[in-house]
Amino acid sequence: MKGFKDFIMRGNLIELAVAFIIATAFAAVVKSFTDLLIALIGKIFTQPNFDTYRPGGVPVGPFLTALVAFLIMAAVVYFFVVKPYEAFKARYAKAEEDAAPDEEVVLLREIRDALTRRI
Repeated sequence: MKGFKDFIMRGNLIELAVAFIIATAFAAVVKSFTDLLIALIGKIFTQPNFDTYRPGGVPVGPFLTALVAFLIMAAVVYFFVVKPYEAFKARYAKAEEDAAPDEEVVLLREIRDALTRRI
């Protein structure tokens, strides 16, 4: 029983569970936003989805609906998750670069420089 308790209480498992829950909630938000945009597209083109579109009897309508939904979801994830994350990461990395180096790094550089002067 102790091994199971240790397994459950590991930090990675808890973090993974939280990430899964947040991702599920975020997926619901993105899905509802996609449905909203598809409905707006449907109002513009007078057809809310393309499921009934069958040129020459070939059922390409469901594929078109899924494709439009995928493109909208990809755009939402890119512009509302990826781009802000990259901007945050770039700003954070720049702040780290501007920070003073650790004492160990300074000491190792001094040792390196002293060794190169002796050679």
